[in-house]
Amino acid sequence: MAVARPPRLLRLAAQWLCAPRRDLAGRGPEEPLPVVRIPRALQQRQSGRRSSPRLVLARPGPLLISARRRELSQPARLTLGRWERAPLASRGWKNRRSRRDHFSIERAQHEVPALRNLSSEGSFADLGLEPPVLRALKEAAPEVLRPTTVQCSTIPPLLRGRHILCAAETGSGKTLGYLLPLLQRLLGRPGLNPHSTPAPRGLVLVPSRELAEQVRAVAQPLGISLGLQVRELGGGHGMNRIRVQLSKQPPADVLVATPGALWKALKSHLVSLKQLSFLVLDEADTLLDESFLELVDYILLKSHIAEDPDDLKDPFNPKAQLVLVGATFPEGVSQLLSKVASPDSMTTITSSKLHCIMPHVRQTFMRLKGAEKVTELVQILKQHDRAYRTGPSGTILVFCNSSSTVNWLGYILDDHKIQHLRLQGQMPASMRAGIFQCFQKGSRDILLCTDIASRGLDSTHVELVVNYDFPLTLQDYIHRAGRVGRVGSEVPGTVISFVTHPWDVSLVQKIELAARRRRSLPGLDPQ
Repeated sequence: MAVARPPRLLRLAAQWLCAPRRDLAGRGPEEPLPVVRIPRALQQRQSGRRSSPRLVLARPGPLLISARRRELSQPARLTLGRWERAPLASRGWKNRRSRRDHFSIERAQHEVPALRNLSSEGSFADLGLEPPVLRALKEAAPEVLRPTTVQCSTIPPLLRGRHILCAAETGSGKTLGYLLPLLQRLLGRPGLNPHSTPAPRGLVLVPSRELAEQVRAVAQPLGISLGLQVRELGGGHGMNRIRVQLSKQPPADVLVATPGALWKALKSHLVSLKQLSFLVLDEADTLLDESFLELVDYILLKSHIAEDPDDLKDPFNPKAQLVLVGATFPEGVSQLLSKVASPDSMTTITSSKLHCIMPHVRQTFMRLKGAEKVTELVQILKQHDRAYRTGPSGTILVFCNSSSTVNWLGYILDDHKIQHLRLQGQMPASMRAGIFQCFQKGSRDILLCTDIASRGLDSTHVELVVNYDFPLTLQDYIHRAGRVGRVGSEVPGTVISFVTHPWDVSLVQKIELAARRRRSLPGLDPQ
């Protein structure tokens, strides 16, 4: 029987094994060594891995950023440079597999920034306020003992007759900062003629009825002590209600109004702005938005704005002093203001923490699917309810992006027997009236609302803000987060945000990057 020949490959292998091996060490200097070539893509990949920034805690200590993945946490002692690449905890959140991930911006301090670096000996009298105004302040707000940083900066130039653009963080005392000096200016002015068309000497313009109620509640006790009448003009009630509000006797010295209601009154010749001594745009960033800009332009056209402080000295030819206050000012506001007053007559006052992440409020971001948000919210509210029963705690604001979401979420909370209040823009005025006041008085400790509750409303009892829907802009986030940690707040504030959509992730990454670098948020005018 014939034996099969071995395959050619096996014969070559046998020859190679039997061949004598040459030692590399025995090579002569003229013989080249073998070259191993590494692909360029592999080289770049290896070098990228070695240089990728990773923050590892060398020793325990307080954190600025605490992440679920501990290697992405950032110590409080470390600040990233402006051009240094940051290892964001939210970098991969646009991938659906990142759900249930989370990180928090921790508290860096416990005191409100507006009360830091203040002298204990400073007082309102040192700022130039007269004794009648000081007595009125003591009677109306005995808990206010010393001025905040913003009040120290705004009151003196207002008393000198300067136009003011005040941009400061929420809850820093801006309302009293403009009310006290402007009410003092009215004390020596001639009174109104009760037989003519109502012509207030002071006007405070606000974007919502709820904020108008709040500003009137602050100004009215001061006005009563000083012998000045403060009235409120809110929209949503029709012309008959506006006519009744303006026909009350004695006529108003100071009018707190919304743009829509005042525009209707001016069109119907029910009120005149020719006697104005001051005009305040409170929450000016909202009033200068496209939704209000046409109405505000008409109101400014009907007002006689002073060109310089000397125009304010003639009591028989009154001119208005212009004041704009807000917590955020987007880029381009300076161009809008140039149409109203010359830049030389405008004094700009900004706080050091303007457009920055609030250092005294803990802010948590949770990456969730849309279907998981209701379960997470109910768990948070029930946990708060258990804490409320064991001891005193604050109230909760839950923000949604639409009125329909507020109503839908309210029905779900009703099913879970969770008592709450609702506040949204599509409610009739009769229903909206007093809802926020009931929340402040403590009749309910949970309020479901849209962004109408995020502008200027004072909320010193709020302990927790939940962004059920993440805000659409960074300005909205600043205003929502500003409902906690205000001057006079009784509890430390916390913000929890549910992050669902890719556009939410883009905003969260900007917030996290600003926090890691301790810089202001992008897209907002720092000047």
